[in-house]
Amino acid sequence: MQTTFTPEQLKDPAIARSNEILRTCVHCGFCTATCPTYQVLGDELDSPRGRIYLIKDMLENQRPADERTVKHIDRCLSCLACMTTCPSGVHYMHLVDHAREYIEQTYKRPLMDRMLRWVLARILPYPTRFRVALLGARIGRPFRGLIPDARLRAMLDMAPKTIPPVSRNDDPQVFPAQGERRMRVALMTGCAQRALNTDINDATIRLLTRLGCEVVIAEGQGCCGALTHHMGKTGESHATAAKNIRAWRREMQGEGLDAIVINTSGCGTTVKDYGHMFRTDANLAEDAAAVAGIARDVSEVLVKLGLPEGAPKGMRVAYHAACSLQHGQKIKDHPKTLLKRAGFEVVEPADSHLCCGSAGTYNLMQPEISGQLKARKVQTLEAKAPDVISAGNIGCMMQIGSGTKIPVVHTVELLDWATGGPKPFALSATRP
Repeated sequence: MQTTFTPEQLKDPAIARSNEILRTCVHCGFCTATCPTYQVLGDELDSPRGRIYLIKDMLENQRPADERTVKHIDRCLSCLACMTTCPSGVHYMHLVDHAREYIEQTYKRPLMDRMLRWVLARILPYPTRFRVALLGARIGRPFRGLIPDARLRAMLDMAPKTIPPVSRNDDPQVFPAQGERRMRVALMTGCAQRALNTDINDATIRLLTRLGCEVVIAEGQGCCGALTHHMGKTGESHATAAKNIRAWRREMQGEGLDAIVINTSGCGTTVKDYGHMFRTDANLAEDAAAVAGIARDVSEVLVKLGLPEGAPKGMRVAYHAACSLQHGQKIKDHPKTLLKRAGFEVVEPADSHLCCGSAGTYNLMQPEISGQLKARKVQTLEAKAPDVISAGNIGCMMQIGSGTKIPVVHTVELLDWATGGPKPFALSATRP
């Protein structure tokens, strides 16, 4: 794609990167075949190719974002299926992230939009605040029909039936390896996950220590910054990401780390991109690149450690491939390989490359489109008649779980159970 940025414009590192990405695009349109919003809406501007044209026009002309451009960029899930499909290697993720930052700087959203985004940015990344908000949502749910805004109704619907108690395993500490220590790893405990489902981190710690890992919960870590990053709130996202970088770097320079383990794939995609996010930060560029260099999805570490082979479980598992894992991190086979090795029968739904509609806060900000994608995903999963649905991302688990009666659990919960841990709570009548 031909671009006409001026030499002065190209002095801006963000513009220079976007120019590089734009010039890679050859207009082939392969991306439209795998774009969920294009399939649902049928509008070229709601495809990656259409959004690329909008972004190019906006950036080249240095014009403030307008309502039309914002509408179509907001509708993008950032599922990154287009990056998997693209034969030219267009790095759409960096381009759309830059566009969202530019929109945040140049466009004044309607008051309700600004308020909702402010609330989400001030609540979701903070587990204690999020717990209080979930409790409030449960209390307000009976009045759902009186609320005119579909986004507010979606926020009420988000609250689970039960809010798990705080897990002290998420506090800063070190869990020793069982037997000979094979690796020393830091576990990212996350933010929303700590409020929505504490079993995931607990199962991860048990599984890793059982396989010979010393697991560190680093002092000072917190939200990865993905939520605010994808809202275009760069200052806020970099501030939270910087805390993680410093926390993990202290461990790396102290007793050392073999990996930073992440069991929420949406967070993993962001942490692995820290090197790019901080590339122009003189103080943190080197540390950010070092942290990103050892960030690993939990499935990558488990494959390296070698999971013990288990006897057949007589359980059919439908594996849902989170977009951030299969498209963002290019990890497609590890979770399925591990589940099969543990003794589960693994099946995949049709169109497994398509998003479930969760996509961070997308299900809250674009509930209608998200609902259509959820219905599609649930239908394809249920068609496999599984006993349980497995996923590697808390957002996907909540989204799919709200549309089916089939239990939805994290992959590590099943692997922990298969290697001696407790039966996942979702599969049990009572908590073990």
